[in-house]
Amino acid sequence: MAGKEVPLAPVEAMLRAFAIHNRINVYLLDHLSPKAWLMTPAGGKGRTLAAMAAHMHSVRLMWLKAAKVEALPAKLDPDASIDEAKVALIESAAAMQAFLKPALETGRVPNFKPDAWSFVGYLIAHEAHHRGQMTQLARVLGYPVDKAVNFGMWEWGVR
Repeated sequence: MAGKEVPLAPVEAMLRAFAIHNRINVYLLDHLSPKAWLMTPAGGKGRTLAAMAAHMHSVRLMWLKAAKVEALPAKLDPDASIDEAKVALIESAAAMQAFLKPALETGRVPNFKPDAWSFVGYLIAHEAHHRGQMTQLARVLGYPVDKAVNFGMWEWGVR
């Protein structure tokens, strides 16, 4: 069996999926133009790239707070820098990972139905939606994400 990967237990597999997902968030932030980061969307409505990253972090904090997690990462200003956003997403992902492990073991997340497994799916779907918005906004602002980066966000086996 040399070279074969040993399958993970379901809880560990879900935690790994969330960790990969967050690394993809950070990967995208690494490849967004700093020039576009705080640019207002056309028409002056909608979130900036920075505000979208702050929103993703804030939703994580909202769920952690609802679950009565005591040690919450700091909030992120919607005008924060790319580096600040990356740090915040890494910190809230770590807090979420710590919360998710026992939640997945019991199958329950406070104030979320149907179960902890679906909650991880919800988190990933929510943030992937915003990643898509970010790549679209970057393109509309004139600073598109490189095609290789767009494809790279789908390379879960290397992230």
